[in-house]
Amino acid sequence: MCRPRRSVPAFLIALLLTAGAAAGQSPDTSVAVSNDSLLALYEGLRVADVSDGMDVVGRRDVGLMDPRIRPLWRDVETFGHQFVGIAVTARYVPTTRPAPDSMSYEDFQAWAGEWYSEVSPEPFVQHIEEGTAVVIDASGDGDTGSIGSYNALAWVNEGMRGLVTTGSVRDTDEIIVQDIPLYYDPLQRGRGIRPGRNEFESMMEPVEVGGVLVEPGDVVVADGDGVIVVPRDVAVPVARAARTVLRSDTEARRRLYEEMGRPMDETVQPVEEDGDGSEP
Repeated sequence: MCRPRRSVPAFLIALLLTAGAAAGQSPDTSVAVSNDSLLALYEGLRVADVSDGMDVVGRRDVGLMDPRIRPLWRDVETFGHQFVGIAVTARYVPTTRPAPDSMSYEDFQAWAGEWYSEVSPEPFVQHIEEGTAVVIDASGDGDTGSIGSYNALAWVNEGMRGLVTTGSVRDTDEIIVQDIPLYYDPLQRGRGIRPGRNEFESMMEPVEVGGVLVEPGDVVVADGDGVIVVPRDVAVPVARAARTVLRSDTEARRRLYEEMGRPMDETVQPVEEDGDGSEP
């Protein structure tokens, strides 16, 4: 399932960036910008660019997740593991409810089904739309696989672009085959099912993943360098600064490629002065 590179018209990014400049990069102006507009502004930006953009607006070392939160897989040809999305948050916690003793397979299926529907459901799915980054805090729930190949693919079908979690991931081989961008702490991988292990605690509330506060509506950018979360109130000025960083870096490396006689690749394709929304 190869991911085509999305292209955002240059005039759209130019319009958005100009609007941000006219507002004097005031933090509050970003809050009113639509999700689609923010996704267009961040299209093609790297974690490194966005980190530099955060420096520019005075948010140094804010939003960069611990390096333990890393991609499950990487594709250096199409960069299919990279994504930018708008955060939809959820939290699962360890359960203290007793689990039944040995039972028949039929009874087990009925018990597990009831747990999934009443104790550990996925109500946040109603908030997933095109461009969503699902962010799940499942800290401390042990060897539990809250995320698997089926529900992750179902979330993609609803519009999810990528997934960031503390862990709690199983079916990892299938998730890789399905080309679902997923970032997690591999030491917190989960293999058991949710019934008898965890409970759904909240959704669309602030969560903490990789030492970073993530609020619903924040911008999430993920690539081979890890994950960075941009608070929505500074999202526009950060994007403006980050695109300038990307353009400068791309131009400098392209000149070096020419000097070395190195064949051009996707990472040194020219970035328009006002940004063309293409991948770096």
